Amino acid sequence: MSLEALESDADSGQDVSEFNWDDYLEESGALSVPHHAFKHVDQGLETGLTPGMKLEVCVRTESESVYWVATIITTCGQLLLLRYEGYQDDRRADFWCDIMTADLHPIGWSKQQGRMMKPPEGVREKHQDWEALLEKALAESCSVPASLLEGAQRGCNPIDLLSPGLNVELVDHQDAGVVWSAVIEKNIGGRLRLRYAGTDGLPENQSITWVFYLDPLLHLSGWAQEHNCTLRPPAALLPLRTEPEWEEVKKSISSQEQDSSISEEFYRDRSAITPHCFTEGMKLEAVDPAAPFTISPATVAKVFNEQFFLVLMDDMRDEAQKEGGAHSFLCHRDSPGIFPTQWSLKNGVKLSPPPGFQGQDFDWADYLKQCEAEAAPQQCFPPDPSDQCIKESMMLEAVNPICPENIHVATVTKVKGQHMWIRLEGLKQAMPEIIVHTDSMDIFPVSWCETNGYPLLHPCKPRVEKQRKVAVVQPEKHRVPSKDSSPDTTKQHMNSSQAEMAGQANGKYCCPKIYFNHRCFSGPYLNKGRIAELPQCVGPGNCVLVLKEVLTLLINSAYKPSRVLRELQLDQEGRWQGHGETLKAKYKGKSYRATVEIVRTADQVADFCRKTCIKLECCPNLFGPRMVLEHCSENCSVLTKTKYTYYYGKKKSRRVGRPPGGHSNLEGGVKRRGRRRKRRKQLFVHKKRRSSASVDNTPAGSPQGSGDEEDLDEDDSLSEDTGSEMQDELMDDSEYSEKKSQPPTPSPSPPETPRPTRRRRKARSPSCSDDENRPPSPKSPRTEVPQKLCLDSSPLEWSVTDVVRFIRTTDCAPLARIFMDQEIDGQALLLLNLPTVQECMDLKLGPAIKLCHHIERVKLAFYQQFAS
Repeated sequence: MSLEALESDADSGQDVSEFNWDDYLEESGALSVPHHAFKHVDQGLETGLTPGMKLEVCVRTESESVYWVATIITTCGQLLLLRYEGYQDDRRADFWCDIMTADLHPIGWSKQQGRMMKPPEGVREKHQDWEALLEKALAESCSVPASLLEGAQRGCNPIDLLSPGLNVELVDHQDAGVVWSAVIEKNIGGRLRLRYAGTDGLPENQSITWVFYLDPLLHLSGWAQEHNCTLRPPAALLPLRTEPEWEEVKKSISSQEQDSSISEEFYRDRSAITPHCFTEGMKLEAVDPAAPFTISPATVAKVFNEQFFLVLMDDMRDEAQKEGGAHSFLCHRDSPGIFPTQWSLKNGVKLSPPPGFQGQDFDWADYLKQCEAEAAPQQCFPPDPSDQCIKESMMLEAVNPICPENIHVATVTKVKGQHMWIRLEGLKQAMPEIIVHTDSMDIFPVSWCETNGYPLLHPCKPRVEKQRKVAVVQPEKHRVPSKDSSPDTTKQHMNSSQAEMAGQANGKYCCPKIYFNHRCFSGPYLNKGRIAELPQCVGPGNCVLVLKEVLTLLINSAYKPSRVLRELQLDQEGRWQGHGETLKAKYKGKSYRATVEIVRTADQVADFCRKTCIKLECCPNLFGPRMVLEHCSENCSVLTKTKYTYYYGKKKSRRVGRPPGGHSNLEGGVKRRGRRRKRRKQLFVHKKRRSSASVDNTPAGSPQGSGDEEDLDEDDSLSEDTGSEMQDELMDDSEYSEKKSQPPTPSPSPPETPRPTRRRRKARSPSCSDDENRPPSPKSPRTEVPQKLCLDSSPLEWSVTDVVRFIRTTDCAPLARIFMDQEIDGQALLLLNLPTVQECMDLKLGPAIKLCHHIERVKLAFYQQFAS
């Protein structure tokens, strides 16, 4: 593939905003490579402060300005979780601080500045002789370096120090003793765009190079002089300037001052280069970095020192036939792309013979005999890791090796040892799969480009393929039928639809056209104006694909898409035994997703559409395989909102434990309104308690979920019960607007004002009590007296295994796996309450209440047996 073709991919007209990783992974069914697999990315985000380091911090609780020793427990960017010296393993007093704003100093600072050191009150209560504790801490402490807490480097990671305009030096890719200067033009999350010194005005493909800041060949200005290296531009640049011009550039490079202030931070994350044991003439297998598509035989051409050696790709052609000269590159022991002989054979990978090789099958034994050379022994190479988290079909972002300025969506196609084969997406012309080391600094996790504001080349939407696989959406809008429309024309239209369906490959799974009849009643959830803007029909096509498209359009046409998605969510017992499809909804900046069951066969489509309409409390003919011309057979247009909901709305259970079914008379509707008011108040208390719990009831060391994407169990309504609540409120609003627009009519039934009042005074459900940490009262007539729990040990001392063992003795045993995965020990167990359980464990209201019941039993037993 030519370089020009690949460079044109960068200007392919792709809009970065069109691509969304979440949608792409969902549609392709692929997983992303775990973030922790990219060690070079994580290292760039570290500030140098690690758990276990100690520092001096101003004590917040003291009125006077005093300091005390604290230990770093956890770091999160600029945020530090600290624990005062003297609390040992007690995490109750842990606190967060911002390194940029907090009063932090290295150990010994207070003594030098004559500041008072005094522990907080909690430490003074635990340790009467706290002066001895202080002396011990000062003597044994591992202090934070002063450079990380003072000056311009305070709170900065190494990436922040490499600003555009900074001069650096780059070791030549073919000679470890040659160095040339370059200037940083861009810093994209640690990936540096460098311009070689003296190349202003020259073509970018020769004057620009890209490296990651951890590259062992990259150094700060002045490094070459310290290590007695030769200043010389790369071989490709030499013909572009005259020798006197290069000499002038060398003088300017030699006069550059070295910035020693960032030297320590720049080299902090560099791992030492392991000495190698290669000798000249050894044979090995290698990937050419200039064209990393195949593995071929190579030779150690030169050994520079105990760290670096030169690898030359074998080429058996005559000198006149070689294109562009021999391909060679600088290596060290842990360099990617070098393998022992026979590696390809052992791993089932094709080994490409060197150019000019005469023979049908390549054999290493014959080749070594022919070249009179020896193979590099196995101990020259690093061992392959036993664990590998990167798997086939996972996705990531990767640099195009031919055009390094471009970063593409990439798919892992094969993994062998420490190397993987990846396929770049978003190319105009096909490129062979590239071979990349799993620790390569040219691969990045998904959304890395988005995080760093860099364009990502992604595959264009396959319009033709989508038309073939996905239901075709008819572009025409709703049209008012002419007055000449007759049953005959309607019948003729239906016959043509049936003919289309019969023409499909398999009629059993082929869905007919699904029409949106916007004149029908849209119900309380769907926006009638948005329904009118939908296409006239969707399909025909595969049942699952057509109906998924229909439901997606309906969800996006809702007043509150997340609410409609909840109504469509798959029940625990599938009604249709169909296909579970994940649908998404976005509302107020948050994304929600749920599994919705979709029928697979054509004979179920009509019933599915009708029952889905009833579930959404709209006209059963709002969408379906039947087109409504002028008058709906359900006569939905003459019904008011209240009456319509009474006839077609769902009669779902209104509280936990109540059997399905609904009220069948007007009196039942009045009773339902009274309970509705009571539950609305409970919902308010529940939400208020949930928001406060996320702040006050969570230990400082535990993470709190704050992502923008949630499952439906984390929607604004907390459960199916409160989901019904919202529908009741909608009915209240509709009734109010109806009464306001209509003259008052005499009521046939006597007023029932006292009834709701009496019901509001009834005992609340235990799930909505004011204090969720309080055990249920045994005096409550609706609650059975739980059997008293007797504990053998204090829950504060329980390990994760102890907690899991207890959960397995209850009727919540299937949830024990969650406790194991989230490492919930005894202390964390005692902090759990209903909102926390629902939010952190993704449980619905029923199982959450059952689990909290057992947690309350443990709390009660703890208070009775162990609380002093």
